[in-house]
Amino acid sequence: MMNIPRKNSAKMRCTMELDRRSLLFGGSQILLAAAAATGLQSVSAQEKLDSAEPTKIPAGMSSRFVDVNGIRMHYVAMGSGPVLVLLHGWPETWFAWRGIMPRLARKFTVVAADLRGSGLSERTDAGYDKQTIAEDIRALIAHLGPAPAHVVGHDMGGKAAYVLAHLYPQAVSRLVLVDCLLPGTENLDALRGGAWHYGFHMAPEFPEMLTMGRERDYIRAQIRAWSHNKMAISEDAISEFAYHYARPGGMTAGFNYYRALRQDARFAEALRGRKLTPPVMTITGRYGVGDKLAESLRGQAADLTSVVAEDSGHFVAEEVPDFFCEKLETFLVG
Repeated sequence: MMNIPRKNSAKMRCTMELDRRSLLFGGSQILLAAAAATGLQSVSAQEKLDSAEPTKIPAGMSSRFVDVNGIRMHYVAMGSGPVLVLLHGWPETWFAWRGIMPRLARKFTVVAADLRGSGLSERTDAGYDKQTIAEDIRALIAHLGPAPAHVVGHDMGGKAAYVLAHLYPQAVSRLVLVDCLLPGTENLDALRGGAWHYGFHMAPEFPEMLTMGRERDYIRAQIRAWSHNKMAISEDAISEFAYHYARPGGMTAGFNYYRALRQDARFAEALRGRKLTPPVMTITGRYGVGDKLAESLRGQAADLTSVVAEDSGHFVAEEVPDFFCEKLETFLVG
């Protein structure tokens, strides 16, 4: 072992400490500069968002409002035939379905709803548990006509559709769950492989504070992270979603869907042992939920069809629309 004189040793420690401080200081300056640049970009994006307007309803579709379950709900409809209700998830609105609605409208009366607190539907302080959302949708289906409806739910909309089919099976003709996890089956613990955003979204006040003024940045990052086909959802579509979530109370409403997950899990536990009577199909992305959804439904659904889109992530209807529509139509018409 080499002996280093104390004087030289002290000098080396001093030099190393200075180097370490210089590195930390320099690194912090880089991070601050990057943050400042990002902040400038975010301000610019937010200013653009503030001056934007929601996308006009595409030709052939009609925008409507109805009072259901104590709230004013917005939905967009087109087509004729049996009623097909489409329920979006986070961080989207009814607009997520606009690409496939014309095709489905050839055989169905397609109704794409803005869930409570989303899009143009009324924002409320409470009521984001999936039992209440299911009651919203049951009332919407009753408004649309006496016959039961086919119900397609993605993400948070899928959780609500699952509860709806349990509580009000007479309102659901066929149930389609799109890349979602059943209430109570989510892994909320990031230390044990769970997705980090659960805890972040469920925290009180912090997610609103940290995304304020950067709503579009955050929504875009979430959508891109969860997509396999990264460009399937356009920048214009992201701006449309962000326009609504950036309105007063919009992000809080979105986060409240997550804050209700523990309540949803307790309610789902009470459903244990009950069977789903409507025929059920799951459509998931291989890079999304994959086989987990169908596996969690085995034993619950007497009539279960499972489809996995091999080239899709979380947003199956937008990432592989032809595949999605083909499988959906086959299931619903069959």
